[in-house]
Amino acid sequence: MLDKVIATIENEECCTPTTLSTIGQEQAEAAATLFAALADPTRLGILNLLAESRGEVCVCDITGSFKLGQPTISHHLRILKEAGMVTGDKRGKWVYYSLVPGKAEELRNILTQVLNPQVLSTR
Repeated sequence: MLDKVIATIENEECCTPTTLSTIGQEQAEAAATLFAALADPTRLGILNLLAESRGEVCVCDITGSFKLGQPTISHHLRILKEAGMVTGDKRGKWVYYSLVPGKAEELRNILTQVLNPQVLSTR
């Protein structure tokens, strides 16, 4: 008798979802890459420095703004570049970095889609 009850319970679904996810797997993976790039205090600092400068910043100035070595700053810049957050323009031996136009708006749109406007405005 107990076997029949357990079999019945195992075959039942908990409930029917009331809503479906509005973000697809491919979009979720792309968003996760962006958020992973943002999930570091140094990278957030670099993005803030670039945003406050409102233009290109030489890698030497970025390195000089942090208590980290050049290889570590280059590592963080590579991650931000691979995530599509920054772009670099090599001029001689120096690289000048800037924010990718429209990326902040893209992040805002992803958060809006994932969390929906009502959640974002009420919390």
